[in-house]
Formats: sequence, C-alpha cells, structure tokens
Amino acid sequence: MEIKLQSVITCPNCGYKKEETMPTDACQYFYECENCKTRLKPLQGDCCVYCSYGTVPCPPIQQDKKCC
Repeated sequence: MEIKLQSVITCPNCGYKKEETMPTDACQYFYECENCKTRLKPLQGDCCVYCSYGTVPCPPIQQDKKCC
C-alpha cells in the first residue's frame, strides 16, 4: 500500500484550505490556520490534526499502526 503524504487541512473556524505535507517521523498535534490564525488541535479520539481536519489520515494510521 502506498502511503500518501499530502493532505488538505480545512480550518473549522473559517473554512480555509491548504495542502500540507505530513511528517513521517512525528505526529502533528497543533496547526495554525494561515488565514485566521486559529490554533487547531486534534478532536477527541484523533491522534493528530491530519486525522481530524485533513483529507488524508496521517501515515501511521494509513498503515494500521498506532500513531504516537
């Protein structure tokens, strides 16, 4: 299975979307929206901002592994 590293994060506050490259060696717990400066953190039950707000889950979750 090919791991996708690109994910589009959508800010729940203003709706701004931006494509980002996900890290493969760490979880990204915080993310600041470029547009409205809202600091995003994962929703309850998610391991990182990509799993909560991205179009693609983080690499460990894609591989059925535990994320951080």
